[in-house]
Amino acid sequence: MKEGKWINWLSTFVLCFLFWMLLVFSVRPRELILGAVVAAVVAALSSRFLIHESPFYLYNPVRIGMLLAYSFGVFLKELVKANFSMAKLVLSKDLSGYRPGILRIPASSAVRSQYGEAMVANSITLTPGTITMDVAEDGDGQDYYYVQWAQTEETDREKAGEIIKGSLERGIGRIWK
Repeated sequence: MKEGKWINWLSTFVLCFLFWMLLVFSVRPRELILGAVVAAVVAALSSRFLIHESPFYLYNPVRIGMLLAYSFGVFLKELVKANFSMAKLVLSKDLSGYRPGILRIPASSAVRSQYGEAMVANSITLTPGTITMDVAEDGDGQDYYYVQWAQTEETDREKAGEIIKGSLERGIGRIWK
């Protein structure tokens, strides 16, 4: 392996292995060996697709702290809020509140990387009542999220975007500067 490819593989391996350990939550030798083998194979197959710039960009302690703050602060708050909103909609006898729609929401300049946009799209999808169908660039150079929304409260792109992705995008923008 060339040096650049080796560093990319190592970065991907570490991330995959840490994720494995988080999932199995065990330090038994069998789990560690199996996790290392799986992480090595996944890293070998995917590192060239995952690493485009600095291999250890996310391994900065400040960035990890911001990622944890986003996960347990901003995202958790939005997740709970969306769950209550969907529970209210599902449990109501009146289905007039159910107005599904597909919205094209502009991505803000707070998130400037493809990793950040992918994280915003996944965060939107993980909150109940929304699914990000695509992130695409328009002819004008602006990126847009195409989001299916179960309760279309607002049809104006800017206002709908603020409702759906507002705090998520600002939190992710701090991580992926």
